[in-house]
Amino acid sequence: MLYLLKLHPEITIKSRSVRQQMTRCLTANIRNTLRRLDDRVRVKDQWDAIRVRLPEGLDDDTTAAIEDSLTRIPGIQQVLATEEVRFESLEQAAEHIVPLWSPVIAGHSFRVQAKRRGEHDFTSADMERYLGGRLLEATPNARVDLKHPEVVVPVELNDRRLQVIRARWKGLGGYPLGVQGQALALMSGGFDSPVAAWKMIRRGVKTHFLFFNLGGPAHEAGVREVSHHLWERYGVSHKVKFISVPFDGVVGEILRTIPDGLMGVVLKRLMIRAANRMAQRLRIPALVTGEAIAQVSSQTLANLAVIDDVSERPILRPVLTDDKQDIIDRARQIDTARIAESMPEYCGVISRRPHNKAPLDDVLAAERDFDDRVLDNAIEAAVIKRIDDVLEREPAPAEVSMVQTPEELTSLDTPCIIDIRRADEREAAPLALPDAAAQVPLIEIPFYELQDRAAELDTDRHYLLYCDQGVMSRMQALHLADRGLHHFGVYQHRPDA
Repeated sequence: MLYLLKLHPEITIKSRSVRQQMTRCLTANIRNTLRRLDDRVRVKDQWDAIRVRLPEGLDDDTTAAIEDSLTRIPGIQQVLATEEVRFESLEQAAEHIVPLWSPVIAGHSFRVQAKRRGEHDFTSADMERYLGGRLLEATPNARVDLKHPEVVVPVELNDRRLQVIRARWKGLGGYPLGVQGQALALMSGGFDSPVAAWKMIRRGVKTHFLFFNLGGPAHEAGVREVSHHLWERYGVSHKVKFISVPFDGVVGEILRTIPDGLMGVVLKRLMIRAANRMAQRLRIPALVTGEAIAQVSSQTLANLAVIDDVSERPILRPVLTDDKQDIIDRARQIDTARIAESMPEYCGVISRRPHNKAPLDDVLAAERDFDDRVLDNAIEAAVIKRIDDVLEREPAPAEVSMVQTPEELTSLDTPCIIDIRRADEREAAPLALPDAAAQVPLIEIPFYELQDRAAELDTDRHYLLYCDQGVMSRMQALHLADRGLHHFGVYQHRPDA
């Protein structure tokens, strides 16, 4: 089987030298991608297309996997599955084309689109008219429409070689991966950041992944999955890095030292500071985020300017002007939405009264109270892995107990409830235990202090963590279990229990 890969139109309008360089890069990317499926595939670049020839006898599953991969390689506009035969005459060409396309055009409007190179005694228009007439004879319920056909029948003739196109698929478009340099994408696991990273990959940027871990191993597992998915489907021709930075200590320091309305902006600034240092270490010249104007309070134009003020590198925002629904639709198209929908919402730093226009002077004044050693420690603890290693088999995540009723609570040996909410949340909605559990001790440790203080707690007790929605408490319990502290569970209060 032979495939002709048409270049993205923006490649074809480049100067001759740039086009040749991009075509060589795309050819190498195709080889690297298909080698994983079968190393006998042959790839050859030409001026107007790239030819991919499969070995004889290749099984159907591998052939289908190759065809699917070709539609996801940046730089390819169209994939044409072809059969090459020697051209003798228009009559002989019709013998190949009519049986193939007659069932396709039945009941539809169509036109023949011929491309011809070389010396012949007929024009491309002559070829289109002849083949169109033969198709109409064989398919009376079809009709010709030269302006808005439902089906286009493509035919290519190069000198005495006729390319009979059996199928065609739309490619990803964009530029060959790697021709536009490198960037470091900040990944959260939601809808926005994977779409932003995908857009950079499609534009030819070798994109690495940076994750700030705010919610423990369960949070990181989801972000690893979505990052690996993007790389494997759209960027597998290049090796990139996945960097994980533990940021729970940074969150705790923010909650201790930063005024309520500035917390979100300061968190983003600290992430950008850390991202710049990781990018410097890896020699990556640009950052990428999934921020969109006005989606949340930290993403107003004024606050984005305050966030950008701390960066030493350009911050690229591919979804900056996209509507949320458009982002979600794109996430479904690239198959990252299913991961985003299963990710727990992390709500560790949410200001009750966030500033839409945080004054830079106020932000700088607030940051003076922040202990920069906490950020330094987080960066020092960063883990850098190859993206193809992030899904290596690891121990199954620990399970944590969930208690909901007074009977379940009192049945435990020496239970103790820890309210891990912030002080203002506790004051706004105090936790009232049911009468049957009134004797169960209740202590207060904010979640941002829990990881440091957990080791000091009595190992003979069964501690149950409480927060309003149960999300933060489960994340914290899983994080503690990951550290080997298995005497922590979750108390999910049910008022009707």
